[in-house]
Amino acid sequence: MFITKWFVAFGVLPEFVAEDVSADSAEFPDRTSSMEVRLQAQEDEITLLKSSLADALRRIRLHDQLLPLLKHWGIRSLHLEDGLPHADTNESVESSRAKLHRVAGIDEEEEDGGGEGQDKELEEPTAKVSISRCLFLLFIACMLYLYVRNHIFLIFFGPTGQSIKMFIRGRPITMYIPSNIHNYEDLKMDTPSERLELDWVYGYRGRDCRANLYFLPTGEAVYFIACVVVLYHINNRTQRHYRKHTDCVRCLTIHPDKVRIASGQAAGVDKDKPLLPCVHIWDSSTLVTLQQIGLGTFQRGVGSVAFSFDSGTFLCVIDDSNEHMLSVWDANKGTKHAEVKSTNEAVFAVEFNPSDSNNIITCGKSHVYFWTLSAGQFTKKQGIFGKYKKPKFIQCFVFSLTGDVLTGDSEGNILTWGKSAADIKTLGKGAHEGSVFTLCTLPGGGLLSGGGKDRKIIRWSADLAPERECEIPEKFGAVRTLANVDGVELLVGTTRNAILRGSFSDGFVVIVQGHVDEMWGLATHPTQDVFLSCGNDKQVFLWNAEEHRMDWCTTLEVRRFKESLLSPRGNLVCSSSIQHRPYAH
Repeated sequence: MFITKWFVAFGVLPEFVAEDVSADSAEFPDRTSSMEVRLQAQEDEITLLKSSLADALRRIRLHDQLLPLLKHWGIRSLHLEDGLPHADTNESVESSRAKLHRVAGIDEEEEDGGGEGQDKELEEPTAKVSISRCLFLLFIACMLYLYVRNHIFLIFFGPTGQSIKMFIRGRPITMYIPSNIHNYEDLKMDTPSERLELDWVYGYRGRDCRANLYFLPTGEAVYFIACVVVLYHINNRTQRHYRKHTDCVRCLTIHPDKVRIASGQAAGVDKDKPLLPCVHIWDSSTLVTLQQIGLGTFQRGVGSVAFSFDSGTFLCVIDDSNEHMLSVWDANKGTKHAEVKSTNEAVFAVEFNPSDSNNIITCGKSHVYFWTLSAGQFTKKQGIFGKYKKPKFIQCFVFSLTGDVLTGDSEGNILTWGKSAADIKTLGKGAHEGSVFTLCTLPGGGLLSGGGKDRKIIRWSADLAPERECEIPEKFGAVRTLANVDGVELLVGTTRNAILRGSFSDGFVVIVQGHVDEMWGLATHPTQDVFLSCGNDKQVFLWNAEEHRMDWCTTLEVRRFKESLLSPRGNLVCSSSIQHRPYAH
């Protein structure tokens, strides 16, 4: 059976979160790799421009070599000036074009009274060619300068033939019509009335997002990838999708009633039309949007959201502007109550105090702030670390049953903050090797912590003593976020875009997996319900579209993949890398 109804969404998008930085060394290779990929892309495009310029020079040299032969045969030579627009009424343009068309000793014999002009052109045959060459080289040089200056990518010698242009997320994509189709205009038809339905989404975005995995009483795990929020039933292995966002979803939070969900998106562009960031509040049972908050208010995107614990009356939002504006909204009416500039540093998390909705805590790079909202105005107190070394990043925090704040930082420490901002103590000095990426409270006052570099999950008792620990396999990356299922079973989101399910006693198995970097290649099997994908993460996946799982994955030592193909019999895979090298599997 041919694959006709599956719409595939994978987990890597070309947008990176500049503020989402970590001191943990596990994240630095990813960011360094990202910069290397972008630099390599620019180098490849410049190489293409150089090769185009070399080809243009070769053509000019060949043209110069053929001039004497063309003169001998009496054939008119075509120059760049043939591309001048026709203007019958413009005598100056016509005369200029006529002169530029002439090659010495060819046209002059056909014109009356052209003796003197013939002599002049015979005396200067090389000058005109030199002018054409100079103009062409000047044009190439200008375009190369503009590219290097403004990253403008031009294809000077693309494939010839008919083409159509499509826009995907604001990017124009040129699609060439097959060369064996000569009557495309006659074959065009109206858009079909049928619409594709999204059947399954493969992948999860854990590489550069936090606190984006939750478990609902319905048995569904909630997470996002690209523009879609996925509700995946972990036992029935079915999916539902919230699809009202117009660009990449960046953050997620659950209402205290465990039904309503708030999700924030980044800014985008669609056919030169800006897509403004906003927050959607929607019903997870019906997938109906209840409120759209902050459209036109937030800048760049929405980085963090949180509901208040008093029936979820208020919603706190932090955007991705330089000042990371902190705003509080009425979740039912969609009106803004207060707003303040939080900090110029990156902000990783925000939460209301469970016992007082007028108190808000934020954390991020080199700070933990305690905010108080009174009469529409914010006051801020900064956490004082005192005798403890101030970490570079405060990665996460939760509230204990006693009302204390517990923070995890880039030094691997978990600190408790009492009623006073200066009243802190160390829960665990070096609880993790590297950063503490996530904290999760358990029923009865227990605590879970997830590490970055050591990839460990540690369970702490109610009196904050370590009880059990386990380590996530290296191939899945570091622990990005944790979600409690039933007090024993856990869901784990990782930095290599995987979701694991398991427990300390039984271990963990992967239930969601996707690419770690941009996906560029996709190919379907000619007869079976399987398809291939490949991308910049150097991985090739074979997916089972009927059972919605990965059959196998292989990693090749290439810079990045650009496309993949299956043989007509479906027994061979051919993938192409950025270096234009084919790989057969």
